[in-house]
Amino acid sequence: MPIEIEKKYRLTSRQRRSIEQKLRQLKIVPNKVEFEENSVYRGGRLDLGGCALRLRRVNGRAIMTFKQRFPSKSPIKYQQEDETTVANPEAAHAILTALGFRVGLVYEKRRVRWNFGEAKLVIDELPFGLFMEIEAPEKEIRRVEKALGADTLPPELETYPSLTIRLGKQRNGIFEARFKKIRTSAKKRAGR
Repeated sequence: MPIEIEKKYRLTSRQRRSIEQKLRQLKIVPNKVEFEENSVYRGGRLDLGGCALRLRRVNGRAIMTFKQRFPSKSPIKYQQEDETTVANPEAAHAILTALGFRVGLVYEKRRVRWNFGEAKLVIDELPFGLFMEIEAPEKEIRRVEKALGADTLPPELETYPSLTIRLGKQRNGIFEARFKKIRTSAKKRAGR
């Protein structure tokens, strides 16, 4: 059973710039920005809480993930995480809905990945804020925090789905956090 160990932080724009500057000073190069659309399903065992089923569409590919959180008061969360690549996200969605699952919420995210030694570090921009996650064994998380000066940042204990419910908008029974779309005519005027 794969276990994900990570810690999340809410960032200001200034904190983000500072962390990215420190990463570049350490010669750590970011990967390209990824755009994600995350659909989190409801139904069956999922409605009992403590676990989630997500279909993530990112840069032309899709990943289905099941997560089950282990109870803890620690800002470092431990959870079972099983993932698989999905060749056809529309077919996967059709299968899930045929089995009685339904989309409960959708959130969009822009993510930049950085590899920091053994740790995976991401900086996420969501419609409701900036966040950083460090995924690694606890000792490595603490090392990365110190190196980046992030050890004084307060942890963000809420998940993106719970933040979406609290800060997003409800449309047709689905909670959503989506980026505002720029209309084509506005883009054309801006380009003149």
